[in-house]
Amino acid sequence: MTEVVETDAGPARVTWHRADKPRLVLAASHGAGGGIEARDLRALAAALPAHGVTVALVEQPWRVAGRKLAPAPKTLDTGWRGVWPALAAPGLPVISGGRSAGARVACRTATGLGAHAVLALSFPLHPPGKPEKSRADELLGAGVPTLVVQGGNDPFGRPAEFPEATGRPYDLIEIPHGDHGFAVPKRAEITQERALELITEGVAKWVGSLG
Repeated sequence: MTEVVETDAGPARVTWHRADKPRLVLAASHGAGGGIEARDLRALAAALPAHGVTVALVEQPWRVAGRKLAPAPKTLDTGWRGVWPALAAPGLPVISGGRSAGARVACRTATGLGAHAVLALSFPLHPPGKPEKSRADELLGAGVPTLVVQGGNDPFGRPAEFPEATGRPYDLIEIPHGDHGFAVPKRAEITQERALELITEGVAKWVGSLG
């Protein structure tokens, strides 16, 4: 089911993938360079309803309007806040999620929106080749249980570049050889299908651990 939601940034669109007996909602948005057709978002929408998780894939207003360039972070946050009442309408705890720029939005707004947790897919820790321009503060400031799923070869931040594990307020799953879109080269020891299974299995396990 697809639903159009009015926000202060313009109309957003939510595509629902409902579980038969849901206990949680995972709301996930896209990045700055693509839409909800991203392979990881599609895989989660297909797999998680069987685990009692309704998945809501959210298209930000700029995508709905057909624009090719994402607006400023503040506008992205406005769009996400505007769609939140529709995401919370089922009366279930909502995991705030997204890939790339969408992951940053989820982290920045989680506490204010009362998100149950954050799922950060391909969190862009820094611009490619510019590790000094770190966005770690956004991730560390989410304020709720957080899972990062990161490709081993992501130029926006490889897993080893993330803040040390000791005491960090998030979990991290590495997808071997994955790039920013979780594509793996044909020469890799895992297939593309297996890479997506690692994402869905890891997220399902993490969701099951949430209170």
